[in-house]
Amino acid sequence: MEAFPPVGRPVMPDPWVLRYEGFDPAEEGLREALCAVGNGYLVTRGAAPESVADGVHYPGTYLAGCYHRAVSTVAGRPVTNEDLVNAPNWLSLTFRTPGGTWFSGPPAEQTLELDLRRGLLTRTALVVDDEGRRTRLVQRRLASQARPHVVALESTFTAENWSGPLEVRSALDGVVANRGVARYRGLADRHLVPAGQGVTEGGLCWVEVAAPGAPLRIALAARTRAPDGTVAVTYEHGDGRAAELRVLELPSGRPVIVEKVAAVHTSRDPAIGTPLASSLLLAAEAGGFAELLAEHALRWSELWRHCRIEADFDGAGALHLALFHLLQTYSEHSVDLDVGVPARGLHGEAYRGHIFWDELFVLRLLDLRFPELARSVLRHRHRRLDAARRAAREAGFRGAMYPWQSASDGREESQQLHLNPLSGRWLPDHTHLERHVGSAVAYNIWKYYEATGDLEFLSSAGAETLLEIARFWSSAAVHDPGRGRWSIRGVLGPDEYHDAYPGADLPGLDDNAYTNVLASWVLARAQDALRVLPAYRRGELCERLALDDPELDRWQEVGRRLHVPFHDGVLSQFEGYERLAELDWAACRQRYPDLRRLDRILEAEGDTVNRYQASKQADALMLWYLFSAREVRDLLRHLGYPAPHELFRRTTNYYLRRTVHGSTLSSVVHAWVLTRSDRRASWRYFRDALVADLLDAQHGTTAEGIHLGAMAGAVDLLQRCYTGLETGEDELRLDPHLPSALGRLELELCYRGHRGVVVTVDRRTVTVGLREDGPGTIRIRCRGTAATLRPGEVRVFRL
Repeated sequence: MEAFPPVGRPVMPDPWVLRYEGFDPAEEGLREALCAVGNGYLVTRGAAPESVADGVHYPGTYLAGCYHRAVSTVAGRPVTNEDLVNAPNWLSLTFRTPGGTWFSGPPAEQTLELDLRRGLLTRTALVVDDEGRRTRLVQRRLASQARPHVVALESTFTAENWSGPLEVRSALDGVVANRGVARYRGLADRHLVPAGQGVTEGGLCWVEVAAPGAPLRIALAARTRAPDGTVAVTYEHGDGRAAELRVLELPSGRPVIVEKVAAVHTSRDPAIGTPLASSLLLAAEAGGFAELLAEHALRWSELWRHCRIEADFDGAGALHLALFHLLQTYSEHSVDLDVGVPARGLHGEAYRGHIFWDELFVLRLLDLRFPELARSVLRHRHRRLDAARRAAREAGFRGAMYPWQSASDGREESQQLHLNPLSGRWLPDHTHLERHVGSAVAYNIWKYYEATGDLEFLSSAGAETLLEIARFWSSAAVHDPGRGRWSIRGVLGPDEYHDAYPGADLPGLDDNAYTNVLASWVLARAQDALRVLPAYRRGELCERLALDDPELDRWQEVGRRLHVPFHDGVLSQFEGYERLAELDWAACRQRYPDLRRLDRILEAEGDTVNRYQASKQADALMLWYLFSAREVRDLLRHLGYPAPHELFRRTTNYYLRRTVHGSTLSSVVHAWVLTRSDRRASWRYFRDALVADLLDAQHGTTAEGIHLGAMAGAVDLLQRCYTGLETGEDELRLDPHLPSALGRLELELCYRGHRGVVVTVDRRTVTVGLREDGPGTIRIRCRGTAATLRPGEVRVFRL
């Protein structure tokens, strides 16, 4: 791993261990997000057990799919938001020496180590009380990948220069709020209220909370044990909290261990009785910390085998960290919960835990590693198809209009107002007009089908969703007689800095190139989906959706005649983009070295980014992220536009000079797009994306939650971009373009039911091998050379 700045920054001399030395209040939020432990059912931030939410620490725990809706007053008007709730704090544990106060931190010394191989966070600290008594503290925690409802904390106390009693307080705290994002403060934040607390005869502490006006209930139960040294145990409970107070006798120099095992259930969980009864039962019967760690570590070893990626560069630590947090956010334990992929993981409260288009960057990785997880995400979208249909009807369209932001039930959750912290003003938010999110859903469905051949999913859910999205685009398109083409008006592209024309009364832009070209692709793939379905299922779907030949003919007409704007040999971001003013970039950079929030900067100055040719992130260039250069040319020619080879170069150069990379996803896209024209620049963008959260590139935002799309997208650059790996036409295609800094890549993929497809790429060869127990043959193509591999065979392609 490359050397990082020493003060308050992580070090990874071992690419499987993230390590922090000392305590830095300014960095604590970042550490808590990056040192979180989770299992796809829940994630607990890496906060110190003795800490409370105090502006430095934020001990949050988040459960997949647990949202609550509340009303706030913003700028004098009621605003409703649905938030991923901060669950009761199971982690709370503190202690005190005789006559002392409860330890609340910080310690005199501290080291944090996150073991990525085993999903284990270890904290080693030295605590010195007012009397000079030195107590060595070692704490290990996990969120079990073997038992998703179980979390555990082991605390080892060693009295170094004293002996005597130590009082330990192990608590459950159900009095929690959502206060992890500063700009949301002042809005409704109490999403859970206490519904009960107590202690059983067997010494289990428990709390239960409920969401006001909603069916959601969450119950926790905890068992605290100390095999040696216990002198006395008492309990206290009330007002949404329950605690055990244990007095230990500490001999000087001899460790004494306290284990805390907690169980968590919610009213959303399948196959349980009540959340409280299930939590009490599991907390009572769960094994000790050593047993839990052993089975947990075994599951992590299985996950890492499925995710194996070997690359000979110095960023393996960041690579492992990205995969680690992806697997903590979405795992086999997520599949039966009917949950999507939150853009910021389950690691904090940024974006309110909402689901955006980021799964576009996540699912390409999962398609070829854990296709069952990708299928679960797509099922989640299909279950919300009726909500998307309702949204389309209410907007005056047909088909399905998926929301830019969603949470529990699939309705649009985009905020109506957003705060500019530079000006202090609440501003209208128009991001709900990013209709391209529906095309992302369609793209994910088709790419999953290409990678898996899962006709059953396409028949039962995928095709219906795809067809309804195509129907929406046909409905949204309006005919422009002057051009003899169809237009899609009043939308936003991925560059959400531009949400209106200068001086316009209404928000939205016309004919965003990315939106229109992708809509054309969706209309064509919808008809492909009908062709690959069995005849009986095709008939059923057409009858169910009242889809007839005249409508399909319209799809063909719209899909071939959508307007795509160009100027000066460049693909225009939207109609009229070239008429916007050029920004004085030199003057801006002189005043503001960091322009990533150019929208806020200009608004605070009384200006608007809508006036300028300046983009937050890749917009038109997203086409070359989703499709190869050849495919983009084919898409444009399908629409009746000449697509010369120099279009890619001219368009890339044009927007590179005008993009501020205000999204972590922008580096991912630019790394991909530049692979075939400037590999050195591509590698630089790849490195930026890979360490964006590790180095907190967005200046404080990672503390509010990781950027899951950028993490997954950075890994996928190694998996698919630099190997040139594509799926389609019933074959696995490879066309490697390794950057000079990368000499060799080895991947273990899952393709068309074959687990353990090993792909090795170096400067001279591509090697593909199958396990002997595979289900059948697969077809491989490498730079025009095709081969059919049988189970157990290995094929070497020379470059």
